[in-house]
Amino acid sequence: MTIEFILNNKKVKIESPAYQSLLDILRIDFNLMGTKSSCRSGECGACLVLVNRDLVNSCLYPAFKVHNKEVLTIEGLASLKEYQIYENAFTELEATNCGFCTPALIMATEGLLSHNNNPSDEEIKDALSGNICLCTGYDKILLAVKEAAKLKRKKKNVR
Repeated sequence: MTIEFILNNKKVKIESPAYQSLLDILRIDFNLMGTKSSCRSGECGACLVLVNRDLVNSCLYPAFKVHNKEVLTIEGLASLKEYQIYENAFTELEATNCGFCTPALIMATEGLLSHNNNPSDEEIKDALSGNICLCTGYDKILLAVKEAAKLKRKKKNVR
C-alpha cells in the first residue's frame, strides 16, 4: 500500500503493508530512533509521537492511518525552536536519568503545551500518565513541564 504523509515537515511516500505500525515505519524506513520500541502494547509511552498534533502510541497506530496526515517525532521537534525550551527545562531540573523515556516525555509535554500553555499539576500528571520512567521519580519531571510551560508563556509574551 502506498502511504503519503508529512513527516517532520517533509512530504514522504512509502510502500508499506497496511498492518505495519507507525513505530516500525519510523524506525525501519526512516531510521528515526528517538521514537523508542519497548512494550509494543501501548503501556509504556516510549513510542509517543504527534499525529495531526494529537499524541499517539506509534506502536499501536497502523501505518495506513497516517496517509495524508502530519507526523512529528522527537527528531522533528528537535529541529524547532520550542525544543530548546524543553531541553533546558528537563536538563536544568535534572528531570532525566538514563534518557530512554526522555524523548517520549518531551513529546507528551509538547502535546500538552500545544493545547494548554498553563496546565495545572493534575493536567500535567494526566498528560504524562502514559509514560513509564523507571529511573526517576516523577516530581522533577512535573517541575520540568511546569518550567517549560512558564518559559513558553514568557517567550510568547515577549514577541
